[in-house]
Amino acid sequence: MSSLFDLPFDEDAGGARPDGAAAPPTPRIYTVSEITAAVRSLLESTWADVWVEGEISNCRLWNTGHIYFSLKDAGAQLKAVMFKAAARSLKFKLEDGQHVLARGRLGVYEPKGEYQIVCGEVEPRGLGARQLALDQLKKRLQADGLLDASRKRPLPAFPRKIGIVTSIDGAAIRDMLKVLGRRYQRAHVIIAPARVQGETAAADIARALGGIGRVEGVDVVIVGRGGGSIEDLWAFNEEPVARAIAACPVPVISAVGHEVDITLADLVADLRAPTPSAAAEIVVAANDEFTARIDRLADRAAAAARGRVQQGRHALQRLEGRPAMAGFEGRLALRGRHVAELLLDLQRGGRDSVARRQRTFQALRLRLEALDLRRSVGRLQTRLSQADARLRAAAVRRYHGAEARLGSLSARLDTLSPLAVLGRGYAVCWDAGRQRILREAAAVNDGETVRVTLHRGELRCIVAGRNVPGQQEP
Repeated sequence: MSSLFDLPFDEDAGGARPDGAAAPPTPRIYTVSEITAAVRSLLESTWADVWVEGEISNCRLWNTGHIYFSLKDAGAQLKAVMFKAAARSLKFKLEDGQHVLARGRLGVYEPKGEYQIVCGEVEPRGLGARQLALDQLKKRLQADGLLDASRKRPLPAFPRKIGIVTSIDGAAIRDMLKVLGRRYQRAHVIIAPARVQGETAAADIARALGGIGRVEGVDVVIVGRGGGSIEDLWAFNEEPVARAIAACPVPVISAVGHEVDITLADLVADLRAPTPSAAAEIVVAANDEFTARIDRLADRAAAAARGRVQQGRHALQRLEGRPAMAGFEGRLALRGRHVAELLLDLQRGGRDSVARRQRTFQALRLRLEALDLRRSVGRLQTRLSQADARLRAAAVRRYHGAEARLGSLSARLDTLSPLAVLGRGYAVCWDAGRQRILREAAAVNDGETVRVTLHRGELRCIVAGRNVPGQQEP
């Protein structure tokens, strides 16, 4: 790359040289962005793939998923960034103080003018990434109490349902079923198939553990697989499997690989078995031990009973040898006869007493039935119905009698009614104000107005003349 400036800064670009020679060309002036872009292009083309060794410091995980940190040694430090896509492939957690190897490309962060390494891979220096991730996970589980011995649960003595989480294609499931079928045929085995090797094995094992833990009646769960390399067994070192074992509501036996293979699942489980076959043996061992204990107790109880019987026989023989026991069998027979007679009398008296009480009970039952409220209510309802019928009949008779009397009185009233008299052609004469009835002609004078009530209607009349008895007509 050519020099950024053709002349030093302290030389006059526009003046003439003292010796009269031609003036040099005018220097090119760069912007900060141009300089930064040039440096970035140089770094990215020269250092496109580089491994850097150093100690991590100022490590920060942003909410975007990107990781920012610095790599340093005794003489310098280098800014570093690991973007989210690459950070997802990390097998361990980046922390301050870790000595690592980082692979990436050098670049420039232009807004700040800083050069940095964009990491695609990061590996621990001197310790494998898997082992470092395992150690970190073990510390987290220890802090959460999942490795405490106090949380280990005892195995059931009589497991009725045994859950198994493993691959249905492996030899482990066949070995376990063979052991259970030979030693514990009463067991009900429930199998939750799962992948036990590969990238998705941990999630598959955790899902199977969660599902079999919800099956009603499951007493114990065996999770594991046959032997293999550490890479083949690594699914049982994953955090989802460890937490699924701890969250299982029933005791869990971990049977992973061979006796020398110890995984994180073995540490979290309630019990570790060296092999899957040994796990099946352990499940039935509690039942065998309990059965053997019952057999031992039964033998001891039988021996104790035989000893007590023998002691009783010896005591009876000693008693029979005493002089006072002579004729004991005869006296015992007499006592037995007396007891039989007393028992017969007692039975007879009991039967008589029961019979008397039954008669008393029957009498009381009859009296109680006579006082039964349902019967009394029935009788009262019958009497009430009869009284209601009589009352209705009496009311009808009273109604008809009153109706007849009313008709008779009405006829008599019609006979005596003034209207009836008026209907026969008679009339009633009133004074002008209808205040009094005129019964004699002397009560009015000529020229006065009178009112005459007829059967239908009324007349207003003016007296033109009167005929008073005892007076001569005019």
